[in-house]
Amino acid sequence: MLQPDALLAEIRALIARHARPGSRTPIDGLLVSRVETAETEYSLTEPLLVVMAQGAKRLLLGDHVIEHRAGHLLTVTADLPVTGNFVGASPAYPSLAAAVVLRPATIASLLLELPARPWPRGTLPQPAITSTLASPEVLDALVRLLRLIERPADAPVLAPMIEREILWRLLSGPGGAAVAQIGLADSGLAHVNKAIEWIRGNYAEPAAVSDLARLAGMSPSAFHQRFRAVTAMSPLQFTKRIRLQEARALLIAGANDVARVGSQVGYASPTQFSREYRRLFGHPPGRDAERLRASIGR
Repeated sequence: MLQPDALLAEIRALIARHARPGSRTPIDGLLVSRVETAETEYSLTEPLLVVMAQGAKRLLLGDHVIEHRAGHLLTVTADLPVTGNFVGASPAYPSLAAAVVLRPATIASLLLELPARPWPRGTLPQPAITSTLASPEVLDALVRLLRLIERPADAPVLAPMIEREILWRLLSGPGGAAVAQIGLADSGLAHVNKAIEWIRGNYAEPAAVSDLARLAGMSPSAFHQRFRAVTAMSPLQFTKRIRLQEARALLIAGANDVARVGSQVGYASPTQFSREYRRLFGHPPGRDAERLRASIGR
């Protein structure tokens, strides 16, 4: 096995060769990205394992700041609205990263093969984003997965095997409990994720904490505590963030009626919508959309 520095060098080269807009690759579940700007981003994540190969990213989840540097492994275990920026990224020195989608069914199948251990089911879930140093074994497997982009005939057979190897390394490692929660149907994370999925699909609808707690199968107080433990936000803050990011996407896509967009995402008051939009994104809705459309069109 190559040394970590050599593995990272090959990962950088493969990402630079294959990164395209949209980040997807021909390998199912494998993403690569090349970012050349340090501008703040507002995005909705999915459960992912991300290796930063060059550069660094600073993420804000609620009030928590996560630093993700080259050679580190970022583990995201829930669908989350995240604010972040690639520190110092530029065309001359882009940030380069590769990610593997964390699929519950694959993780669940591997849990059956692991030596018995007391996975925490009823305890408070861990934060949904963590960053740790990537092991040489994970980097080696990721290199082999990235190489399959250039070997499409081998990918259908080998890619699922390498994906399982990567997940096995994670589950067997010190952070395995956080990843295991994704595959455990009765884990605290699984219960919180039921509420997260409902909010993401019905963000324009009013939802009381008691209703979300019932959906997650918990008491309101336990649900509120577990939801904040995972997302670093209250359910109300989470819903607002989803609404505002969806509104921004609509405005960038060309919607010009700010009040109607606010209503579409669940705001009864145009004034409140504009105020909260500006608080999050730094500009009023209309001006922010014009600025972003202009930058995209350059």
